[in-house]
Amino acid sequence: MQYNDLKKYIYKLDPETAHNIVEFGAHIIGSYAPFLLSYLRSRYSVNDTVLSQNIFGVNFPNPVGMAAGFDKNATMIPLLEALGFGYIEYGTVTPRPQEGNAKPRLFRYPEHESIQNAMGFNNDGMTKVKERVEKLYPYKIPLGANIGKNKTTTEADAIKDYEQLINTFKDLCDYIVINISSPNTPGLRDLQNESFIKELFTLSTSLTNKPVLLKIAPDLESKSAVDICSIALEYGAKGIIATNTTINYSLLPNAKGFGGISGKVLKEKSFQMFEEIAKAFYGQTTLISVGGIENGEEAYRRIRAGANLVQVYSAFIFKGPALAKDINTKLAELLRKDGFNNISEAVGVDRK
Repeated sequence: MQYNDLKKYIYKLDPETAHNIVEFGAHIIGSYAPFLLSYLRSRYSVNDTVLSQNIFGVNFPNPVGMAAGFDKNATMIPLLEALGFGYIEYGTVTPRPQEGNAKPRLFRYPEHESIQNAMGFNNDGMTKVKERVEKLYPYKIPLGANIGKNKTTTEADAIKDYEQLINTFKDLCDYIVINISSPNTPGLRDLQNESFIKELFTLSTSLTNKPVLLKIAPDLESKSAVDICSIALEYGAKGIIATNTTINYSLLPNAKGFGGISGKVLKEKSFQMFEEIAKAFYGQTTLISVGGIENGEEAYRRIRAGANLVQVYSAFIFKGPALAKDINTKLAELLRKDGFNNISEAVGVDRK
């Protein structure tokens, strides 16, 4: 049965219930049926040297990663690797376990291929997530750890949460992402300010040699976004991820008045923010583009604009398990068509 046939049954389920079923299935396959992972790998992996890059001193077999938020608790890493992703970002993880916001808090809009979520960093907490990742890391593909403060942690104490998290995961990932751009934790986006960014990245560089990246919101004014990124880079950030979900509810017909929107309707807003970031910082740091990427052509547009890597999330819900394979296959075709021997040659070509 093809994924498009399955979707009509999946979409009858509450979105969060459907996600939990996938997570449970991933656990069963990884723990009791590893031969299925081999089958999936043979079907969905694209092994092509044209797509391979060395970033942060590690090999990324392809540039398509699963964004944070899908595998919050690091329970689906083997499954996602078998489905052809070139790297995986687990989290967002907080120091203490938390339930997240009240349900319902996850909504799909199939006609717009978009998602609205108000999850609120629901996760098992750093101790349990650490125990899971310890069994895997180092892994066959790069892993990123996306970290955020607890909802009940005050802005004044937020730095302590990030300190705990960096110390916990610095040896269990290939890079760390500071998440202060989710709209679903009250006050979190207020941390996107010069003073906190300075303090945070000064701290992070004193705690670890692993690259620490900043993930920004798409709703900032472009000058503010560039200024914040500039400060982060000055004080030790090794890359920028643009962007998180948006709170511009006018993009999505019948949107709820809360939470963050991702998917196809975010595509141009996310791209425009990435353009501003790439204009300012291409060639100076690692740039990762995320938001509305659904096919190889869009991934290639981001790469040519300056993205070293791209990430997907919502498109995986609507396109299904072949998404990474389809993007990578098309990317390899486009790279060769334009005469590139390796993806690194295409990164930022439209900026030159």
